[in-house]
Amino acid sequence: MSFPWLETDVPYLTTEQMIEVDRAMIEDFEIDLVRMMENAGRNLAHLSRERFLAGDPEGKTVVVLAGTGGNGGGALVCARRLHGYGADVRVAITSEDMTAVPGQQLRILDNLDIPILVHDLPYADAQLIVDGIIGYSLEGAPRDRAAELIRWANDGRAPILSLDTPSGLDATTGTVFDPAIVATATLALALPKAGLRLPDAAWNVGELYLGDISVPPQLYRSEPLNLDVGPIFAGSDVVRLA
Repeated sequence: MSFPWLETDVPYLTTEQMIEVDRAMIEDFEIDLVRMMENAGRNLAHLSRERFLAGDPEGKTVVVLAGTGGNGGGALVCARRLHGYGADVRVAITSEDMTAVPGQQLRILDNLDIPILVHDLPYADAQLIVDGIIGYSLEGAPRDRAAELIRWANDGRAPILSLDTPSGLDATTGTVFDPAIVATATLALALPKAGLRLPDAAWNVGELYLGDISVPPQLYRSEPLNLDVGPIFAGSDVVRLA
């Protein structure tokens, strides 16, 4: 895909810089986590439909893997939207002990009678696996249920679409832990994370896309970021970077 409005290189962020983006969004601009999560999940569902489901999700099986934090919450929004598109959605979570906003997203799925697996592994063949297990807050190698779901996804034949960063990949250093998702494509949010462009990470990242979560340009320009970020999403809410 070609995006003629994308005339300059897109900056890549460290984890510390992305933490500052999230803080400023909520505290300085009052763009809360629910709004960011809804934007992330909508764009993830859109990319799922257009890139992996041939523009027609109806009747196709999608397995969504979700962790307990914001990354998992975005994946749960994606699950709801794909369900609304007519897909046969199954969700596997790492724990029911979620933070507040993702927990609300999980309750919404429960109200919609979308199957939610807490301990078991998904059993159905899928046309797509969506990875929202661990985001940029990764600290060391995935363990326990998270590791189990990563290995299950990698052992399957379905393409994997990761949200923000493949689970098990350090978003700043590019370190690939064991286990780590080997994604067919990754949808980074706001700006891509520095670790995604390092050579050792390429196999896990796959195709790299960028999704809009509505970060104001003045947020990037302000201290301590001091970044000049142009209208990346002028032509589309999702753009391909690599």
